Amino acid sequence: MELSLFFSMLGFLWVAAITPGPNNMLLTASGANFGFLRSLPLMIGIMIGMQLMLLLVAFGVGGLILLYPSLHLFLKLAGSLYLLWLAWKIATAAYEELETGDGPQTPMPFWQGGLLQLINPKAWLMALGAVASFSLAGDAYRSSVVAISVGMAIVNLVAGIAWLGFGSLIGRLLRSRRAWKIFNLAMGALTAACVLLIWH
Repeated sequence: MELSLFFSMLGFLWVAAITPGPNNMLLTASGANFGFLRSLPLMIGIMIGMQLMLLLVAFGVGGLILLYPSLHLFLKLAGSLYLLWLAWKIATAAYEELETGDGPQTPMPFWQGGLLQLINPKAWLMALGAVASFSLAGDAYRSSVVAISVGMAIVNLVAGIAWLGFGSLIGRLLRSRRAWKIFNLAMGALTAACVLLIWH
């Protein structure tokens, strides 16, 4: 893949990765509720899920989604229900002082971050758009998919750290139960609002 094409692809992936969506809302909420380090497994799970999705799209499943619109509808329904469940969990999260680190709650495990990608329409569109727009034909196809995979890993890492850091910074301001509750309700509402973006 030529360097100019690679940088164009990075621009596309960056816009898709940094804009608000289910992943970034979860990372922000987790960073605020549990701190940066305890939320890293969630970010790693999201990144692994995105890589698996890219491979699924690049090697066949993406074609099935385009061929069978009902499969896309199923993904949208499943993704919407999962996001509403996550929004409820965020909005009703119990107060926990970050300094103690021994509260009863634990951050979302990495496998749930990965699972979310399989029913996250924004992630599917990101993978489909990247493969459709930036993969090369013929013998260069596999190497171009590797380049897309590297680009996706880079932008997801940077965007994930940015949203986690943002959440952790907010978490330092949440010293009272009232502030904690207001923030979690707001993040839950924003996560639920991502369902509207799925159906837009």
